Amino acid sequence: MRVDAARAVAVDWVRERMRADPSVEGALFSGSTVGLPGDAQLPVWSDVDVLLVRDSPGVKVGKFVHRGVLLEVSSVTWAEVGEPEDVLGSWVFAPMFRTDAVIADPSGRLAAVRRRVAVGYADPVWVRRRCAGVRRRIEDGLRVLDAGAPLAEQVLAWVFPTSLVAVWPAVAGLVDPTVRRRFVRASEVLTRFGFGARYPRLLAAVDGGGLGAGQVREHLAGLAVVFDEVARLPREGFAFGADLGAAGRPVVFDGGAALVAAGRHREAMFWVVVTYARCLVVLGVVAPERERALRPGLVAVLADLQVVSAADRRRRADAVLASLPGWQLVVDAIVARAVAG
Repeated sequence: MRVDAARAVAVDWVRERMRADPSVEGALFSGSTVGLPGDAQLPVWSDVDVLLVRDSPGVKVGKFVHRGVLLEVSSVTWAEVGEPEDVLGSWVFAPMFRTDAVIADPSGRLAAVRRRVAVGYADPVWVRRRCAGVRRRIEDGLRVLDAGAPLAEQVLAWVFPTSLVAVWPAVAGLVDPTVRRRFVRASEVLTRFGFGARYPRLLAAVDGGGLGAGQVREHLAGLAVVFDEVARLPREGFAFGADLGAAGRPVVFDGGAALVAAGRHREAMFWVVVTYARCLVVLGVVAPERERALRPGLVAVLADLQVVSAADRRRRADAVLASLPGWQLVVDAIVARAVAG
């Protein structure tokens, strides 16, 4: 399906939702489709992200298929969005407002933010502030890892802040960061700005230096068994619960297979380990005996990534933290080149 057709479906859903739910006071597109041309093809494993804006917190709707389009709907409050300057300094929110991604805006508040962000997005002051926010998130996440938490929670607490090192150069290069494909995006940005030789070190922060495509296919197959079992279980109350159902399956498996086929099997492992760990988090709550039975699959993934133990993950985290001053120099250089050209 073309991106413009998929967006039209999302717009119709938002209009229906706002008629049924007056607490929704605005909406905008977010995620990987922001900035894509309308005539681009939307892969089957890509969703259309929609952010609903409310005055008070709302429940995340999650992933679901609507009229043949996979939508991912989240909610945010006006307080979380903040003032235009707050958005300009946010690596999370600013990319949503750099182009005209607003779907519904009865009050005009989103348009006001959009106008301010569009003017200041490439200002080096704001670019550096967004980059500083990414670095803080990395440091805050990796400095304290709870070795007493359940294994799956430990893995998520390690892998997400580690992966933000890939988001950092994308933010510096004025490129919208993504979630699942963030390492691919980082590779493209580093190469474009003359730092491609550093990319292997970035990727090794997660996978320890390299896995073969066959290993990744094996882990995808093992994950499919666990995923399909979790998809049949109640997942209410988990922020990522909708990602582990039928609607989210193409994102994980078709998207992962596409990366492997493109020679990006190492990049695919990031979302494999995230999804494996999320599945075991759910199992640990709703079916503890199955979590114990299926845990060896995650352990096998961690073994190939060379982070089986909490001590392994602590050493890998410390290595990332030690690398940040060097990455700061790269990020600063990318900012200078990006805002100049």
